[in-house]
Amino acid sequence: QPSHVLAELGQTLGRLGQALRDQVPAAGSAWGGWLPPGIHPDPRPPDEADVVVVGGGVVGWSVAYWLKVLEGRFRRHGMKVLVVERDPTYSRASTVLSVGGIRQQFSLPENIQMSRFSASFLRDINEYLGVPNEPPIDIQFQPSGYLFLASLDGAAELEATVQLQRAEGAQVALLSPTQLKEKFPWINTEDVAVASYGLEDEGWFDPWTLLNAFRRKATSLGVHNCCGEVRAFVTSANDTIPGAPDSARIKYVHIYMPDSLEYQPVACSIVVNAAGAWAGKLLEADGLPGKLCQPPLPVQPRKRYVFSWHCPDGPGLSCPLLVDTSGAYFRRDGIAGNYLGGMSPPEEEEPDPSDLSVDHDYFQEQVWPRLARRVPSFESLQVRGAWAGYYDYNTFDRNGVLGPHPRLENLFLATGFSGHGLQHSPAAGRAVAELVVRGCFESLDLRRLGWARLEDGEPLQEGSVV
Repeated sequence: QPSHVLAELGQTLGRLGQALRDQVPAAGSAWGGWLPPGIHPDPRPPDEADVVVVGGGVVGWSVAYWLKVLEGRFRRHGMKVLVVERDPTYSRASTVLSVGGIRQQFSLPENIQMSRFSASFLRDINEYLGVPNEPPIDIQFQPSGYLFLASLDGAAELEATVQLQRAEGAQVALLSPTQLKEKFPWINTEDVAVASYGLEDEGWFDPWTLLNAFRRKATSLGVHNCCGEVRAFVTSANDTIPGAPDSARIKYVHIYMPDSLEYQPVACSIVVNAAGAWAGKLLEADGLPGKLCQPPLPVQPRKRYVFSWHCPDGPGLSCPLLVDTSGAYFRRDGIAGNYLGGMSPPEEEEPDPSDLSVDHDYFQEQVWPRLARRVPSFESLQVRGAWAGYYDYNTFDRNGVLGPHPRLENLFLATGFSGHGLQHSPAAGRAVAELVVRGCFESLDLRRLGWARLEDGEPLQEGSVV
């Protein structure tokens, strides 16, 4: 009977829906292949756009969102913004492969200021990114704080950094070894001289939810998006007489469509390079005058492992995101004795970034001994799994590059965050949008994060990169 067929179909769709919901990745998940309805990329890009944002990660979508917010009512027909993402499943994207942390504890004022804005943004996320007639956004924020440990050699530097953080309005406590042991009795305080602990606006959240919230809201505001890869440009340098022009403008981006040899030229007024770990490579693309792209953008993909383990006798609900004196870190993952963690390798031991394979021996030989020394209960942990993701690593000073390119007149940069792009994405997107729409930074003065420091050879070293 038709009614039986419909009933069976309904049950099948219900099971399928539940299966899809079960696959929605939580914070730190290594799988990002599920897309909510209504935000799938367009089959082809438009022929022209006011702004082309290259890179559909959380930074790129933040830029697109803020462009539409800041354009206001001054433009009769609105700004046409296109976001180009080569992998709409996000299976290799830095955003969804992150552990989702947010902290105020940085050593550079600009990074602290961006963190403070982003924390406020996430607290009121539904006021910013809520879409009418859709469920409220829940980023699953866990306000457990960050805990940085310092040995005697690093104690003075940590204390000075905390004073800077407090001057910027961050609530951070300094703990002696005795105080540290009283608050977190599961920690071995041997060789710890002092610790800093974030009292508010620190913890972790679900990066996949934030990415999709930006996508949904930006799309609802009229932002276009397409699946493809920008591999070439046409610039005004092609129109000049032979010689060496001092500058040029990008006139077209060439978007190569997936599984096809054809490309779609898109005429544009502004290009935003938010290509993350591949932002440096993008400035080596065909059509860009080589002399105008010097010095090269020092952003490279760096592979980072995240390991997952179970330890029923571990730190429990009081567990913050702990950064050890050795550089190893971990945090709680849920409430059932599960944890995530890892450690950045020394510069001379960087793993091959050509794929996202995991070296499981790295945990056994490098990470686990450091964690077990700091948290004795971790001596009996059981590894559950692991994945790898990319940092858009700025080899110059490990800080984001925000602002206009000095010789490609209509190119703006939003990249190089070296592992803190997710947490700074609301502030970074707003800053770049302000430059595009208003011509200057308005909310935060981030001029020091611009290109000039690269040419001047004056790095802004961030001492708190995990």
